[in-house]
Amino acid sequence: MAVHRALRVTLVACAGFYVCRYALHDDTMATYALFAAVATGVLSQLGGGPEDRARTLLAVLPGAYLLVTTGTLLAVRAWSAALGMLVVGFAVAYGSVGGPRLVGLANGLQLFYILPCFPPYQPGALPSRLAGVSIGLVLLAGAELALWPERTPVRYQDRLARATETVARLADSAADACTAPRASAGATDLDDPGPATATAPTGRAPTGPAAPTGRDPTGPGPNDPTGPAAQAAGPGRSAGASGPLAASRAAVDGLRPTRVPVLERPASAGAADRALTHAAAALRYTRTQLARVVTLGAGAPTPETAVLLRATARALREAAPAVRAHAPAPDPAPVEEAIADFETARAEPAQEPWPATPQAAEARLRLGCIALDAAEGARFLLIAVRISRHAPVPPDPHPGDRWRSPFWYAHLPTRTLWWRRFRGHLTPRSVYFQNALRIAAALAAARLVAGALDLAHGFWALLATLTLMRTCAADTRTTLRPALTGTLLGALATVPLLLAVGERPAVYAAVLPVAMLVAFTAGPLLGLAWGQGLFTVVVAMIFTQLAPSDWRLAETRLIDVVTGAAVGTLAGLCAWPRGGGSELRRSVADLLRDSALALQETVAVVTGTTTGTGALRRAQHTLTFAEASYAQFQTERHDQAMDGPNWQAALLACQHTTRGAEQLLTRCPPGSLAPWPRTVERLERDAVLVAGAFQQQSHGLRRRRRPGRTELRLAETEEVLLGERTLAARPPADPLLLTATDLSVWLSGLLDDLAAVSPPGAEPAPAPGRTP
Repeated sequence: MAVHRALRVTLVACAGFYVCRYALHDDTMATYALFAAVATGVLSQLGGGPEDRARTLLAVLPGAYLLVTTGTLLAVRAWSAALGMLVVGFAVAYGSVGGPRLVGLANGLQLFYILPCFPPYQPGALPSRLAGVSIGLVLLAGAELALWPERTPVRYQDRLARATETVARLADSAADACTAPRASAGATDLDDPGPATATAPTGRAPTGPAAPTGRDPTGPGPNDPTGPAAQAAGPGRSAGASGPLAASRAAVDGLRPTRVPVLERPASAGAADRALTHAAAALRYTRTQLARVVTLGAGAPTPETAVLLRATARALREAAPAVRAHAPAPDPAPVEEAIADFETARAEPAQEPWPATPQAAEARLRLGCIALDAAEGARFLLIAVRISRHAPVPPDPHPGDRWRSPFWYAHLPTRTLWWRRFRGHLTPRSVYFQNALRIAAALAAARLVAGALDLAHGFWALLATLTLMRTCAADTRTTLRPALTGTLLGALATVPLLLAVGERPAVYAAVLPVAMLVAFTAGPLLGLAWGQGLFTVVVAMIFTQLAPSDWRLAETRLIDVVTGAAVGTLAGLCAWPRGGGSELRRSVADLLRDSALALQETVAVVTGTTTGTGALRRAQHTLTFAEASYAQFQTERHDQAMDGPNWQAALLACQHTTRGAEQLLTRCPPGSLAPWPRTVERLERDAVLVAGAFQQQSHGLRRRRRPGRTELRLAETEEVLLGERTLAARPPADPLLLTATDLSVWLSGLLDDLAAVSPPGAEPAPAPGRTP
């Protein structure tokens, strides 16, 4: 793939350059044709199949015209060019908040301003510059279609559909478990990978896949049936390696942003991409609840729960082909009917004998609550799939009230969604804002330095700043040595070449395609040093065809690269040097705090003690920042002091808080428990206990220590919740009292999620002089 891409760019760049330089005798047009192909073909990343890539290149044309024109007009003074670089650099880099396609194009678009913002100031050359850009982009778009077109990557919709089919099989297994449950919870061929499958001391089932600590939280844990310990135990214990729980966990984990190529993530601000992300979150939540049903495995058969789970499986199977657009948009009516029938059935007097012991009755009620959560998750998935397919959805029952309208984005114009996305991240707490400001300041400073030093080819300095800077100072330092070493060796190789060949453009023209092909191939395959060194030779061959040059051209190239690298390094040290790591700790701590307030608000709304204060909306907003910080953190180098707790488990606990709250607020009428003040009092006390555990975890992150179960009062809170459910485990006098059981089971699940965030042990102490 790298060779084919290098071939396409080489052929397009050389063809445009040679035609404009030697046939049309227009050096300016030749330069811009060549660099347009290099900017979008080498410095940019294009996603999708050949048709998508070609459309993207043609869509870039208006923006490229605007940037080239702006750079041409602002080149009149160094200070005006630097000021324009600051504005353009920030706007282009911040545009990445709109989705991965804009992220991939950012570096290439920056070059369309960088190249014309340097002397000579020639507004009259603007038509030639725009014509060269047009030639380069149009030829490259055609090459994407005709010359070794790349294979279309796996779409996110296909990944989501496969995961949905796998979770549907898990729903069937959960229904089987409710039809003929096991005598006791324990290791079976359905065991969920990871330590979370162990039954809690209280007898409660775990909420889902709590991952072990470490860089990859999804790896096998000590109780993982796919891990080496289980395999050593013999075939009986390792049977779960191909079981529904192991398969569904692997499929759902494959939807995480860190497991999906950047350019294929549904991360734009449009309703369709938001719906796909929402669908993946709903599927993850559904899978967690189904895993709890499977691993519970205690009590008498519960046929009404099995019927609901069968309906959940059918809903998931209907959604899978619809995600791929191989079937009509799914209809949520059947699963909604199954949910209504189940709620009616569980509120009626039991037709079969009620379990003899309170513990067995509590387990039966809890099983029903968890199955109801899973069915609600499947309903949310179906609605999200309909939105992604642009199919009609029910009217918003609470317009303008986002905390009770999970699908608010489906009813807003696209321009409003984009505006909200850009406005929402316009804060120093957003890693998108930090990255944009860092790169804009570095490029503007490099432009000022290049103007002050009167560098002959100053745009090389800005190009070095642009390509060598990373999101954290440690990664930037890592790129310096190979980049500078490669440039030095390339300059040393260029000197004898220029001395030996002299001013014979025909020789450089003959050798340029081979040198360009080797340079564009070696960079991705052999590393940065090879890429920088060979590119130094390539630019020397290009500029010697445009104007007479001597061996000092190599010296100029080296000085420019060193200057740009120095500016980029200083900018990285001055502006958020620790990148996503420092922001991740802060944002996750804020998220845990806001999740604590959101769960308290949810309980208060359902019990009728408040009408809502926007805590859930704030938690959802904070979750956006935390997920962006975590995605960037996964791409950076970081020391042990920044590893912290299990970041993925913390995000999972907060996701379950917001998703569970959405479903409860949608299903349970506000104030439905108000007629039972004693029940309300107990639920509010329980919510305070669970929220306290979230707050303790948040404080621990800020203090760089991991609170244990004792400090979080997990065991105490678990016993309180279990005791209250056991006390209330009888056919209730009023069906609405079942809402209290739903809330209690939800709070218990959040405790299980929270327990996976900080396993026992203290975090490494920060190095002297470092702040969290």
